[in-house]
Amino acid sequence: MEIMRVLGRLVCTQRVEGLGHMNLRILENNKGKKLVAVDPVGAREGNWVFTASGSAARFACHNPQIQTDLTIGGIIDYWDPN
Repeated sequence: MEIMRVLGRLVCTQRVEGLGHMNLRILENNKGKKLVAVDPVGAREGNWVFTASGSAARFACHNPQIQTDLTIGGIIDYWDPN
């Protein structure tokens, strides 16, 4: 798991069936790298979130058939990044 910040949402009108209608978010990790994650929890821009990656990311979704390797597992209510 890794803590990341939500930069915004990503809208894709054409996608593979394996993604279904999942919300997508643009995240930034602690090194400044931007990544795209499936968002089953409704995170918003500016939220700090924790993520599951690799094969575990599929099981963080309500449907483990979703084709993802990065999923937001939860929104962090309080965290002091310093």
